[in-house]
Amino acid sequence: MSSKYLMAWSTGQNLSTPGPFILLGFPGPRSMRIGLFLLFLVMYLLTVAGNLAIISLVGAHRCLQTPMYFFLCNLSFLEIWFTTACVPKTLATFAPPGGVISLAGCATQMYFVFSLGCTEYFLLAVMAYDRYLAICLPLRYGGIMTPGLATRLALGSWLCGFSAITVPAALIARLSFCGSRVINHFFCDISPWIVLSCTDTQVVELVSFGIAFCVILGSCGITLVSYAYIITTIIKIPSAQGRHRAFSTCSSHLTVVLIWYGSTIFLHVRTSVESSLDLTKAVTVLNTIVTPVLNPFIYTLRNKDVKEALRRTMKGK
Repeated sequence: MSSKYLMAWSTGQNLSTPGPFILLGFPGPRSMRIGLFLLFLVMYLLTVAGNLAIISLVGAHRCLQTPMYFFLCNLSFLEIWFTTACVPKTLATFAPPGGVISLAGCATQMYFVFSLGCTEYFLLAVMAYDRYLAICLPLRYGGIMTPGLATRLALGSWLCGFSAITVPAALIARLSFCGSRVINHFFCDISPWIVLSCTDTQVVELVSFGIAFCVILGSCGITLVSYAYIITTIIKIPSAQGRHRAFSTCSSHLTVVLIWYGSTIFLHVRTSVESSLDLTKAVTVLNTIVTPVLNPFIYTLRNKDVKEALRRTMKGK
């Protein structure tokens, strides 16, 4: 990051005039920035490699070609593009000329990051519903969760995710930016971006909060209800082995859900857009960089079928 951009941000200097925006990234000592660059780079490469490995495993083993793993492949595919929409530009903020990004580039990045984020909410809800059917209605599962329904649910998640952010994106595109062009973030997040606007952003804030509230509440509601039934059903299983077997089929998904919702609820449920931007930036690292790299390991280490498929692949069978 060029020192003039850091000085402009810290002093409130106006770098406006028509031109690109500057992503502040993570200002600090050179050693810290080098460490973060290497950490984010390694995590990004692990995310891509891990999620590609899951997609390859499911495609190569017939025993994994079920609705559960079909949804997992969708989630893995999403995670690859979610991190790709964010991390490469984040890495660019660590080297000169820093995080320079055009208005169109910023709007495009914001749209894809948030669209993919919304899609992940819907996919996690669909996966919770799938686990509900498998555990609570095992005899009817095959008849209800057909390949056709699984495809429609996955397609619907993608369509809803990319549709949800359309209105906020259109409203943001109409804003005028006549103040500082330095965005206090490592990607074009809505909150730190719109505070730079010299026009009224109340409508954008309300619409963004409303959509985030509906997406989070809707998907969270489906997930909570599904797991309420799942837990009730598991408790009623008489044998400990049966309970363990039933819980093992959804424990990976539940772990991912807790990590994802824990971070994103904090990011969206805030009283002011202008408050706690530094804290927001730190927490955003959790769900844009850390969570995607954890998912492949969670599903690999906690899932018996995936571990067996991986073991067979390593042996060349």
